[in-house]
Amino acid sequence: MTVGDALFGAFALPFMGRALLVLLVLAVVAGVVGVLVNLRGLEFVSDGLTHAVFPGLAIGLAVAGTAGLVPGAAIAALAGAVALTMLMRAGIASDAAVAVVLTATFSVGVIVVSRGSDYASALEELLFGRVLTIAPTDVLPLVVVSLTAAAMVGVTLKQQLFRAFDPAASRAAGDRGLALDLVLNGAIALVVVAGASTVGALLVLALLIVPGAAARLVTRRLWWLFPAAAAVGAVSAWLGLATGFAISVGAGVDLPAGSTVVAVFVAVYAVVLALRLLADRASRPRAVRPRVAAAGAGER
Repeated sequence: MTVGDALFGAFALPFMGRALLVLLVLAVVAGVVGVLVNLRGLEFVSDGLTHAVFPGLAIGLAVAGTAGLVPGAAIAALAGAVALTMLMRAGIASDAAVAVVLTATFSVGVIVVSRGSDYASALEELLFGRVLTIAPTDVLPLVVVSLTAAAMVGVTLKQQLFRAFDPAASRAAGDRGLALDLVLNGAIALVVVAGASTVGALLVLALLIVPGAAARLVTRRLWWLFPAAAAVGAVSAWLGLATGFAISVGAGVDLPAGSTVVAVFVAVYAVVLALRLLADRASRPRAVRPRVAAAGAGER
C-alpha cells in the first residue's frame, strides 16, 4: 500500500468516506469549541459531560437500536449541561458538581447496558466508538448536531470571549452569565454527542481538548486560535483515519479506528509542542545577545 492509497484512495470506500466526512466536520467544530473550553478552564466539566452522555447512548440503543444513539445522547447531554451549569451557579464547587454528575450518570448507563442480551459488545461500542460503521442514515444527524454546536458558539462568540477574560466586566456590560454558560455547556454537550457516537464516550474528550491546546502553542493571537484549532483537528482526523487504514489493511494489524484517531490527535499535539519548545530555545540566544552587547558597550 502506498502513502497515496492511505491518504486519498482509502476514502473512495463508502464506509471510509462517511467516517471522514463526519470526523472532519466534528473535528473542526470541536476545535473551535475547544478553544473556549481551554480559555475558560472547563476541561473537567467537559469530562463530566462525556460521562453524562453515556446513559443516553445506552437508553437510545436499548429502545431504538443504532438509530436511537444520537437522540438519546442529545437529550442526556443537554440535561447534563443544564444540571452542571445550575450546580455550579448554586455555589457548589465545579469539581464536586462534575463528580456527582459523572458517577451518577455513568452508573445508570452501565445498568441499562447490562440489561441487554449482548452486554460486552454493546458496552465496547458505546465506550470506544463505531466510526467505521456509521450508517448512511446517521451521517446527516451527526453533521447537524455538530453544526448546531458551531452555530451556538458563533452567535455568542464575542460575549463568550469577554466572559472568559473578564467575567466581572462582562456582567457589568449587561451580558447574562447564566445564559452564556448554558449556551457554551450546551455546545460542548452537542460536540460530545457527535463524538461519543463516533470515537466513543471515553475518547471524545481528546477531540475537544487537543486542538485548542495545540492552537495555543501555534499562535498567541486570539482570533487566530480558532482557525488554528480547526486546522489541527481536521488534519489529525484525516491522518488518524488514514493511519488506521494503512496499518489495518496494509500491515494486517487490526487496530480500533476511534482509538487510532485519538492517538494521532495526541501525536500531533506532541509534535507541535516539540516544535514550539525548539522555536523558543532557538529564539532565546538572539534575545540575549543585544543585552550582552549593550552591557559591553557600557563598560567601554
